[in-house]
Order: sequence, then structure tokens, then C-alpha cells
Amino acid sequence: MLAGLAGLALAFLAPTRAGMAAGVVIAYAGFCAAVIARHRRRHARAGLLAQARDGATLVAYASQSGFAGQLALQTAQALQDAGVPAQLLSFAELDAGRLGSCRQALFVVSTTGEGDAPDSASGFARRLTAAAGPGGLRELRYGILALGDRSYAHFCAFGHTLSAWLQRQHAQALFDMVEVDNGDAGALRHWQNHLSALSGGAEIADWEKPRYAEWLLHERRLLNPGSPGSPAFHLALVPPAGDAPSWQAGDIAEIGPCHAPAEVERMLAKLSLDGAAPVRCDGVSTTLAQALATRIVLPEPHLAALAGVTPQRLVDTLPLLPHREYSIASIPQDGRLELLVRQQRHDDGRLGLASGWLTAHAQPGAGIALRIRTNRGFHPPADGRPLILIGNGTGLAGLRAHLKARAAAGHHRNWLLFGERTAQHDAFHRDELAAWQAEGVLQRMDLVFSRVGGALHYVQDAVRASAGAVREWVGAGAAIYVCGSLQGMAGGVNEALAEVLGEEALLQLGEQGRYRRDVY
Repeated sequence: MLAGLAGLALAFLAPTRAGMAAGVVIAYAGFCAAVIARHRRRHARAGLLAQARDGATLVAYASQSGFAGQLALQTAQALQDAGVPAQLLSFAELDAGRLGSCRQALFVVSTTGEGDAPDSASGFARRLTAAAGPGGLRELRYGILALGDRSYAHFCAFGHTLSAWLQRQHAQALFDMVEVDNGDAGALRHWQNHLSALSGGAEIADWEKPRYAEWLLHERRLLNPGSPGSPAFHLALVPPAGDAPSWQAGDIAEIGPCHAPAEVERMLAKLSLDGAAPVRCDGVSTTLAQALATRIVLPEPHLAALAGVTPQRLVDTLPLLPHREYSIASIPQDGRLELLVRQQRHDDGRLGLASGWLTAHAQPGAGIALRIRTNRGFHPPADGRPLILIGNGTGLAGLRAHLKARAAAGHHRNWLLFGERTAQHDAFHRDELAAWQAEGVLQRMDLVFSRVGGALHYVQDAVRASAGAVREWVGAGAAIYVCGSLQGMAGGVNEALAEVLGEEALLQLGEQGRYRRDVY
């Protein structure tokens, strides 16, 4: 997975080492050859990546100025470096046959003029317009990165047109469309986060160097002791002294994780280095151990070849660990940023990188690298219209922030439908939700627990069971916000809403900004 990274690192380090054994020199030469080959592949653009491969993820781009093409190439290269075969095509090369035989596709599309498709995609756009009725793309899973400019009336119009057409063809969205306003770095980081998930959690280094602030871990509390599911924690972080950061309900916390101390010790022992050695890392004086905790670690086979490298050169070479994203569960008036984080584990039992750092390895009072990303697509309604909030698991975090914002604004026509495993162990923030219901902030609350005996029952089943009320609220102008797991819940809820409201009506709600999702 990290072979390309290892080659780059070793090629960079090679000239600095004196007295290198001949065998290691030969190994370095091999690595350098791999780097050169990679460089050539990147610049071939329509060469290797454009060759059809069975099972490859299609990366198709519609570009006017070239920016979409550049991002598509970076996307395809990131997937390939993570072990996911990718095929890169321009929309000018895309036809029904290619798309119909594809099982997974990522579209990187720009909008030109007042909502038009790029010239290279005009033929494809005409075919979209001419397409009548739903087609045969039920097996296609897709994601869209839409580039645009909010100063124009029809922001990311071609991306929205493509999305609506794919939905009418019954293609399945991998995640909600990512909109990019004038190359917004935060939106591009969000896209990279999706690429990491599609690659099975691969460490895909951020394309742009992050600018984190150091927040302090103020509180960590287990929310579900005894649950049949993985432990879930409520965390509270406070900003640096003197800072008063601002965000809105729906925004995202990007966390710069650290390795577990045992992982750092393993690497230091393998390289025979002293973790207390002083180094400069990201412009700050620190120790080698602290610096390595923030860096992508090379696979075991490549560590031995780094023996003898100076601590500073090692830190300068290894890329920063990629960020992880979490829905913010609080509002600025709370005075702290709160999260709801479930522990993830690898197949070998090791804790996941970011969830392990936040829920186990970071101690209270520790510094947490954090930056806030604006998530306009999940911001609250601008008025007091009714709001239906639907989610499961740690998705309660994003819904909780919306309820806090609605309570602060005095908007009390709110309905929460939330699903988890057991009522006894997994009723997250039970007392707070009950208080909101007693105060009238929550006019209705449906809690659904799947592990209560008998047939499994999920939040999408609660949507169907309340079909009449859902139609009544939507008829009164309600917006629907969904937050939680992409697999299972988000698709199930979408299907239930399509049944209750009709597919065309649900599409119209999305176009009107009244159906919004933050799913992962």
C-alpha cells in the first residue's frame, strides 16, 4: 500500500548516507527506478491510467480550465497508490457502454459560464438531457466532486445535473456530492477522506499541508458501557487560550491523529534511534518520538533500509498522517467543541488510528491537532421551518448540534428519529434528549433499538411506520437532515423516504436544499 511512499522516502534519503553498503545502494537504485517509473506514469495522463482494466474504479473528469483534470489525475493516482486499480477518462471518451459496464465511478466535474457543462462534456451533457426515464445503472456506485464558483447563480450546476441523472438511473451514491467553491482546500480534504475510506482506510497523505491548532482534551466519557457494539465516547475539547473559534451546526472537526506510543517505540527500536533526540518538526522544536507519532510509518520490510538515517532527516522525509473527520456535536455557545467517537479496530485487533488516539491513547489535558471545516451542505435552515432529524449511532453528534442550535434560536418544531442497538446501553445522551422533549424543543422523538428481541428494527422502519406524519411535516415545509452511517442506514432511509414521499418529490427536496445528509 505504501510502496510508492517508501520509494520516494528512500530515494530522498539515499544521498545523505555515508559508508552505505553495496547491497543497500543497489536497493536504493531499485527504489529510485520505481520513483522514476511513477513519475513517468503520472505524466502519461492518458496512458496507463486510461487503459481499461477489469474491476477498476473509473475516474471521469469534465474540465474547462484543466483543474478538474488535475484533480482527477491526483484522485486516480491516490487510489492506485493505495492498491485500488483506477481508470482515468475524459467525459469526451465516456459513452454508455463504458459507464454501463462499470461498477464504481468517481466523477470530477466543473461548471462553466452560467451553469453549463465544460466544452469537453457537452456531448455527454446532451445525452443526459435526452435520456428518458430511469436506465440500467442499478449496479453502479458513484461519487461526485463538483467544482464551481458561488458568485455565479447556478453553483456547481453540472455536478447537480449529473447527480440527478444518476439518481434517476438508480445508481447508488457512495457519499453525498462534494462541492468545491473556487478550489476550497477544506472541500478537497473532504474528498480525500472519502478516497481513504474507499481504499479500506489507506493512509492517503493530504494534498495540501494542514494548518492545525492545538486544542486540549478536556473530557472523555464512555457512553455505552455494556453495549454489544464497540465502545462510543463523548469527548470535549477546549480551544487554545485566547481563541474564540466559530462554527455552525453541521460543521466538521478535522483531527490530526497520532500513533499509539507502542507503534512509535516499535519504529524507534527497529531503527536503533533515541526517542528523546531533539528535532524540528513542522516548525516546532520537539523530540523524535513526538515527531514520529504524527508521521506515516513505513511498512516493516522498508524500515531496516533506513537504519543509520539521522533523526532530523527521517522527520523531514516522512509525510504527515492524514486527517480524520468527525461531526461536531456542540455549538460555540457551549464554550467547547464536543465529539461522539466510536472505537474502530483492525482485523488484528489494533485500535484504529484516529479513534484509538482520541478514545484511548491521548490523555486528559493532551494537545489534539484540530481544524474546523465549514460544511455548508449540512448547515441549518435559515428560518424556523419544521426540521426532521434522522440518524443512527455516532451520527447523533451532528443531529445534536442542530438541536442545540434550534433551541438557542427558539425554533421548536423538531422531530428526531434515532436508531441504535439497545435501549439499556446505547441511548446516547438520554437525559438531554428527554429534557429537550419535556421543554418542547423536541415535539416528537422516535428511538429505535435493533437488539430488543424478535425481528431487527431500524430507523428506516420507523420512517415507514410514520409515513403519514412525514408527509404532513414535509407538506408544512419541513427539511429533512440525515446523519450517520453510509452503509445500511443512509441508503435504507433514502429508500424509505422515496417510498413515503415519491422518488421525484425526494429529488425536488434535495434540489431545494430541504433534504441534506452528512453520512460516512
